[in-house]
Amino acid sequence: MQKKLGLLPKLIIGIILGIIIGLISKQIEMYVVVRFLSTFSSFFGNFLNFIIPFVIIAFVAPGIADLGRGAGKLLGITALFAYISAVVAGIMAFFIGSAILPHVIKVGELASGASVNVDPYFEITIDPMMGVMTALITAFILGLGMAYIKQQRLFGVLEDFQSIIQGVVKYFLIPFIPLHIAGIFAKITATGEIFNTIKTFSSVFAMIIILQLSYIIIQYLIAFFYTGKNPIKSIKNMLPAYFTALGTQSSAATIPVTIESTRKNEVEEDIIDFVIPLGATIHLAGDTITLVLASMGVMLMHGNEPTLAVMVPFILMLGVTMVAAPGIPGGGVMAALGLIETMLGFGPAKQALMIALHFAQDSFGTATNVTGDGAIAIIMDKVAKRKVNK
Repeated sequence: MQKKLGLLPKLIIGIILGIIIGLISKQIEMYVVVRFLSTFSSFFGNFLNFIIPFVIIAFVAPGIADLGRGAGKLLGITALFAYISAVVAGIMAFFIGSAILPHVIKVGELASGASVNVDPYFEITIDPMMGVMTALITAFILGLGMAYIKQQRLFGVLEDFQSIIQGVVKYFLIPFIPLHIAGIFAKITATGEIFNTIKTFSSVFAMIIILQLSYIIIQYLIAFFYTGKNPIKSIKNMLPAYFTALGTQSSAATIPVTIESTRKNEVEEDIIDFVIPLGATIHLAGDTITLVLASMGVMLMHGNEPTLAVMVPFILMLGVTMVAAPGIPGGGVMAALGLIETMLGFGPAKQALMIALHFAQDSFGTATNVTGDGAIAIIMDKVAKRKVNK
């Protein structure tokens, strides 16, 4: 049986193909193929903007309703920890990025390109049915309302809607992302911006991986201060889950190994069975680090400075989005695109760079997420025992 090519190799092929097309077009000064790819990227970007509000409603509303229907206070506390973890990861990424990125990325490196015509041949405008903030508020109202009235009918409808949107993301958006990225890279290569882009990609990518590994250590140090469990031993026990996630690129697919690894840290079985599957869905601190650092890198490349006033509200909203992100490859960045567009002002080209950076580190982000689940399980084990002893 032939093994299917994974998304990351397809993405890399798309980037390389885009660069080759851009270089050849620039050399022969003929931009027909680049403009065809640019036309597709324009349509794809417009469709992304159209589908984003549906993604938010389809996943955030049932997610909030589920939290209200679940295992009482422990579920709420676990969700709160997941949110705080994402926000702390984002704030940490911002301050470290602010200290380092301006020294490795020249502000405005991609502010202007060569004067060649690589515009789409035509554009199809697809207006979203509602704005991103409207969709988010609608999702909150629906989610909280469903949890309050405890009726199944609307919840069932939204679950069906979620399945439809998940199918659109999984079977249409994800498969065509490599072609979209190829179009973006062909365009920036033809306009002479590619080498600065690659330099920025490598700098941001290295920072993302280092910070993700550092954040794993921080989470287990926090667990140590609260529970007294040896952080070195705890992390060592979680290594099988970390390396499995590197291979699977899926928190859900790694759950059996994450459960087994967490068990070695002497966490109660009922806490493991509760926290690990939930954490695989709502704890995406690794993705948050990626999205914050990547967005800062892209902003600097295009001559915009990522200030505290811009980034902190984005991080606070991103924490909510990460808790409700769809559990599919690239779900984090897909759910966050609405915030990236409305709060940071990113157009289709910048969004494509964000998608490329996110998918390039997806394995490491997933590994960070599942390893952090083990730290939350250790903390929740102590919280549960304290509740019992009261």
